[in-house]
Amino acid sequence: MANLLEFKNVTKVYSRGLLSQSSTIALNNISLKLGEDQSTIMTVAGESGSGKTTMAMLLLGFIPPTSGQILYKGQDINQLRGEERMTFRREVQAVFQDPFAVFNPFYTVDHLLTVPISRFKLAKSKAQARDIMEEALTAVGLRPEEILGRFPHQLSGGQRQRINVARALVLKPKLLVADEPVSMVDASLRASILETLRNLQKNQGVSIIYITHDLTTAFHIANSILVLYQGSVMEAGDVDSVIKSPQHPYTRLLVDSIPWPDINRRWGETEIKAKESEVSNDGVGCRFAARCPFVMEKCKTPPPLYRLKTHQAASCYLFDQNPQIASENLTELLPV
Repeated sequence: MANLLEFKNVTKVYSRGLLSQSSTIALNNISLKLGEDQSTIMTVAGESGSGKTTMAMLLLGFIPPTSGQILYKGQDINQLRGEERMTFRREVQAVFQDPFAVFNPFYTVDHLLTVPISRFKLAKSKAQARDIMEEALTAVGLRPEEILGRFPHQLSGGQRQRINVARALVLKPKLLVADEPVSMVDASLRASILETLRNLQKNQGVSIIYITHDLTTAFHIANSILVLYQGSVMEAGDVDSVIKSPQHPYTRLLVDSIPWPDINRRWGETEIKAKESEVSNDGVGCRFAARCPFVMEKCKTPPPLYRLKTHQAASCYLFDQNPQIASENLTELLPV
């Protein structure tokens, strides 16, 4: 099966300082694949600083990797030129966290939608461009007659975010990167935006990489999940297995922070404290070791991925009796 997207041992290191340089590993040796023939929704989850947004910036070609390759339809995205680069820019779109930041307050909604149509020469007339805009707005649950001609400040946060999705949709993308798309809208609007994304995947065949710190929304929208901590994969697999039965200590911590609708269930039942440890977080050992209550001497060496189930794996020595999985084979665990 052809690959729409492939990360091949991708690492991103940020350096700072001139005289005494220091560096931060934002993403550490990540490999994954998304097939071209079958659309899916994959969640990349983790707390702030886990490398989620860096992964999105790399995928969109906004920044280059320090090492490794990012391939789109078999071609390195950082080597694309001319028409091939234009095709990549049209077929890989993004929806970002802030639904207001992409709007120019001096222009109407029409301007946001007509710019990509004009830039990529998708319409031969103004009437055809109008039809494309109306089709995209309808697909995300908005009424064109109520939206077109209005300014950003005249719209709600949920409407603005759905317009951002519509802007991506006019280009008929193959892949959509949704970076925290519902974190800045009201809770009442989150379900409708998530449903919009789900419908894009089902009805339009768009694969979606959904980036979030919120495992509740991830559970409702995604097919598979990668859990990142300080740039490394802690756990991965089917979203149902990982969230309902988390195995890595870090994933348990994340799941335990979900506010379940049960007044008798106390938050923090799975207690994981930061503790003093001789294991450093400089990339030599397990990234989570300094916070892990189960840390062992062997954690000074980075743990490999161990297969737990058909569609679940964890990078933890607690499971060293299980078979190992090479990082480049990680995608085999992720259902579509």
